[in-house]
Amino acid sequence: MTEPQISVGIMSAPEISFSLFDSYSFDGITLEKGDYSAKISTGKIDFNGALYDELDLQTDDIHNSSFELKDAVIGINFHWERKEDQRFQGNLKLIVENEMITAVNVVSLEDYLISVISSEMSATSSEELLKSHAVISRSWLLAQIDKNKSLETSDNKYQTSFEDGNEIMRWWDREDHVNFDVCADDHCQRYQGITKQSTPLVTEVINETNGQVLVYEGAICDTRFYKCCGGFMETFENVWEPVPHPYLIGKADSKNITLNTPDLTNEEEAVDWIKSSPVAFCNTKDEQVLKQVLNDYDQETSDFFRWTVSYTQKELAELIHKRSGIDYGQIIEIIPIERGTSGRIIRLKIIGTERVMTIGKELEIRRTLSESHLYSSAFVVETSEEDEEGIPGKFTLYGAGWGHGVGLCQIGAAMMADKGYKYEDILGHYFPGAKLEKRY
Repeated sequence: MTEPQISVGIMSAPEISFSLFDSYSFDGITLEKGDYSAKISTGKIDFNGALYDELDLQTDDIHNSSFELKDAVIGINFHWERKEDQRFQGNLKLIVENEMITAVNVVSLEDYLISVISSEMSATSSEELLKSHAVISRSWLLAQIDKNKSLETSDNKYQTSFEDGNEIMRWWDREDHVNFDVCADDHCQRYQGITKQSTPLVTEVINETNGQVLVYEGAICDTRFYKCCGGFMETFENVWEPVPHPYLIGKADSKNITLNTPDLTNEEEAVDWIKSSPVAFCNTKDEQVLKQVLNDYDQETSDFFRWTVSYTQKELAELIHKRSGIDYGQIIEIIPIERGTSGRIIRLKIIGTERVMTIGKELEIRRTLSESHLYSSAFVVETSEEDEEGIPGKFTLYGAGWGHGVGLCQIGAAMMADKGYKYEDILGHYFPGAKLEKRY
């Protein structure tokens, strides 16, 4: 296997402005350095006075030539969403998608990883943390490409939701990207090109781990990651499709084997756990370690191991209606029906004066109960200020962790590296049973 080139969907808009910092060519036409723009017109791309189905701008030097996209959106639907100009190495392809123009960057996998490592966390992170992330980012991407190929040849229809009149079970993965391998945002992996300042250390760890992936029984592992597990990791099938991954299991984020491990699928034990502050690698306020994992906009969030959110009755009822499209009336009760191995809620019943529904999985719950996303679905609900009919006036959510909890906990991994663990040990902790293997 040789190092692959991958395609990354960066942004979609009715009009895209970009700058070329080197000469590019398409269809025998050479474009010199300069500023350009393309807009959608009657289902085609209007560029330099002509209409195209797509533009495939290629360079002779994919590792060094670069271009800049104006007003790319980062943090889509999250609380840090914003626009910024972003610069990328490699080729630029413009395609028509959903009556918009989508900009796609075609880049070598290892160049892509240098950017991902610097975008997902600080480029000044510790060497062992960066090595760990290089391996899992590479593995995850190759696993997704393999998965897409298998879905294309499968006779079975791939589903990401099951619904009836009383229950909605829905999950989001990345199989909806049909025109490129991955997107550039948190939906897949943060990729901000060479906009973020990298360091010689990032390049060094990418080179040292070049081609290394995690494998399980010969297949490249689907190595998920997130910010903070809250002390306990979640099982894959509780978050995404019901297919067990033996290396993505629920376990404590601790090396203390004498730790009294709770059963967080049990409501009473989950409540006690979430409202406590257990020993865990990711239970830290060490600013120097956190700065390795949290970029500037991530640091706008200070409470993530344990957090609290409160809503009035009016705020919550309007929020749920807006986010779900379902009018529950006044909200009487929010009841966890099923929890996963980390205490994250998989199925949640919402009881309103007009409607009763059960929703899941975890991201559906997080999206329904927040203007952007709740930090996680590991939470406990307490009500107060009931009126004479017993309808609460206030709802308080006490929560644990930041993200889905499956696979590598970035803050936990940063603490492990700080404590002297090598990247092989960090990967072994978060992906038990998986093996390191060099594929190219």
